Amino acid sequence: MNCLIIYSHPNPKSFNHAILEILTKALQEKKHEVRVRDLYAMKFDPILKPKDFQLMDKQDVAADVRIEQDHVRWADTLVFIFPVWWNSLPAIARGYIDRVLSVGFAYTQDAKGLLTGKKVLVIATMNAPSVVCEKTGILKAMDATIGQSLASFCGMTLTKQKYFNSVASVSDDDRRKMLHEVALLAADIQ
Repeated sequence: MNCLIIYSHPNPKSFNHAILEILTKALQEKKHEVRVRDLYAMKFDPILKPKDFQLMDKQDVAADVRIEQDHVRWADTLVFIFPVWWNSLPAIARGYIDRVLSVGFAYTQDAKGLLTGKKVLVIATMNAPSVVCEKTGILKAMDATIGQSLASFCGMTLTKQKYFNSVASVSDDDRRKMLHEVALLAADIQ
């Protein structure tokens, strides 16, 4: 199985990076092929520009987008790992989706998904406690907009959306338990 991890966090010492390391190792132990696209380390340009639209009109894309689309083509499963900032994914991850999962590649003008057969796993962290997230509806909104609609609009299947709450304030033991859950997520990728 080919697993493409789209990772979005600027701090290599973050809990998100620990998630990336644990998941990558667990997937490789299960003999999956893994590619990591570390958007900050790559300095991925998330800005959708007029030139991008002009190229799409010609059924073409910019060179950096073509590289990412080749990675997506290769993948059987796409894994998004990111922190939740302002009730959404980081701008760099949103820009990746805007530029890479574009019309003509991920879906048609009449909203037919073109990435059928692919699966999506979303792993997100947040500092807010789960009580706050439930009260404000953040998780429900993110479930609908990031995982479910992104996957279904592009013809992919959402396998799971996993949120880890209060990551900055929980104990080290709680974080170890969270990382154990991440390793178990690798078993769900088939």
